[in-house]
Amino acid sequence: MAKMNFGKYAAYPAVDIPDRTWPDKRIMKAPLWCSIDLRDGNQALPVPMSVEEKLDMFRLLVSIGFKEIEVGFPSASAVEFQFVRKLIEENLIPDDVTIQVLTQAREHLIRKTIESVEGVHKAIVHLYNSTSAVQRDVVFRMGREEIRNIAVNGTGLVRELKEASGNKGIRFQYSPESFTGTELDYALEVTHAVMDAWGPSAEEPIIINLPSTVEMSTPNIFADRIEWFCRNIVDRDAVLIGVHTHNDRGTAVASAELAVMAGADRVEGALFGNGERCGNMDIVTMALNLCTQGVDPELDFSDLPRIRKVYCKNTRMNVHPRQPYSGELVYTAFSGSHQDAISKGMKALERDGNGLWNVPYLPIDPRDVGSSYKAIVRINSQSGKGGIAYVMESDFGYEIPKWMQSSFGAVIQSQVDLNGRELLSKEIHDLFHGEYIRLYEPYAMKKCHINWEDEDPERDDEVSTTIACTLQHNSQEISFTAKGNGPVDAFVRGVQQHTGLDFSVDEYAEHAIGHSADAKAIAYILIKDASGRESMGAGIDSNISLASIKAVLSAMNRL
Repeated sequence: MAKMNFGKYAAYPAVDIPDRTWPDKRIMKAPLWCSIDLRDGNQALPVPMSVEEKLDMFRLLVSIGFKEIEVGFPSASAVEFQFVRKLIEENLIPDDVTIQVLTQAREHLIRKTIESVEGVHKAIVHLYNSTSAVQRDVVFRMGREEIRNIAVNGTGLVRELKEASGNKGIRFQYSPESFTGTELDYALEVTHAVMDAWGPSAEEPIIINLPSTVEMSTPNIFADRIEWFCRNIVDRDAVLIGVHTHNDRGTAVASAELAVMAGADRVEGALFGNGERCGNMDIVTMALNLCTQGVDPELDFSDLPRIRKVYCKNTRMNVHPRQPYSGELVYTAFSGSHQDAISKGMKALERDGNGLWNVPYLPIDPRDVGSSYKAIVRINSQSGKGGIAYVMESDFGYEIPKWMQSSFGAVIQSQVDLNGRELLSKEIHDLFHGEYIRLYEPYAMKKCHINWEDEDPERDDEVSTTIACTLQHNSQEISFTAKGNGPVDAFVRGVQQHTGLDFSVDEYAEHAIGHSADAKAIAYILIKDASGRESMGAGIDSNISLASIKAVLSAMNRL
């Protein structure tokens, strides 16, 4: 077997912080959120969004509850600039929402960016330049001092232009891009120089965003870097520490969560993790992770199907069926053991729940994010009898008794194997009716009259029911009158006396289908003949006695 060429890669350096405190922390409050869908997410699309598509997405983000939204890179293209101007000139930005615009630390780009936000009520100008060792050496061929000067000069120009505009609603954010590839001491040195150039205060703090532009380490090491940075930065009360994690190693959410535990105040992310390479941090996942721990995420994802629809329409991207919380299949169980556990959990929740969600295999109530219970259990070749019974109960109100579930389960599995695909709930319902309800051969009911005379209400064993029936057996009619201690007993006695069939009723169950005054009843029967063969049947009628007799007929025909 060929081996991976792992020797060409070096381990990411650890952080010397033996007294780290973040492992003992818990997230008890949502961080400040910033959506980057319209900028970082947009630049990663094969076909970037138009102005109207960006506006549709902006409205979606506002409806979710984002208070800070990075709306674009206005110096990068005409569309980006036009979109920012449209938001401002047409007064489309709610009073409680701050837009954010991104710019590289280059003079003409900074000037264009400040021009784009003229007249805005609240905006964050987000300045960045790359500080990593490999970018310094390979891309820019500059030393530490030169790279630091780019950041300082850019910051100074933003401050100068802000003061010239007289707009006190403009705030400032700086990102040492490729923070994960930057030496910690140097990242801190550049940040302090930027802070000196800007002059932040506790009343008007600067945002220092520490991005894992490329995810290069395990989340715990990223958290170490954030804690080290939070400890060593000056004037901590004048700084909001933010993180912007990418998903190159598949742990962007974990990195962001641990970073918040390590002291980060603010998190940037995108819906469903949209972004370059493997994407940005999925802000839906992180927010709903908080929700499942009893923490208010301060974002509204109660209608994920709507959010997913708007997102897919405007980005032309799909949401994976297994995307955490958001995918179409994440609340669906095909496995028989999972289905059985979910079914029991749902019943226990309804029966004796204390108000807290606690259902096996479902970390969140699907209804809380806009899904329904109808898709929790779906039937394929991996499903079990419990899952099939759950579908029949949840979708149609049929409470198939345990002693019948194996029999019907075998019917369903046979059909699944034949079709080679998943069965829809309606198909399962129709198979039940075809197997148990719509059976008219060899015996069919023509007439049935039941008379009940209870001479002693205190007794429960007296023969008080008389039944008069006419059955069709092939081309013959069989008529009889019989007595018993109930309709089923009387009917069975009459059948045994007039057909020669010999069987006993070993199991019986019944219930109403629905709760209205005109609800129908369903009965389930298990009979056993003299040789020990078992047969099960079911019957439906508005009269429970007739439903029970139809169930016996069903079992007779199947026998």
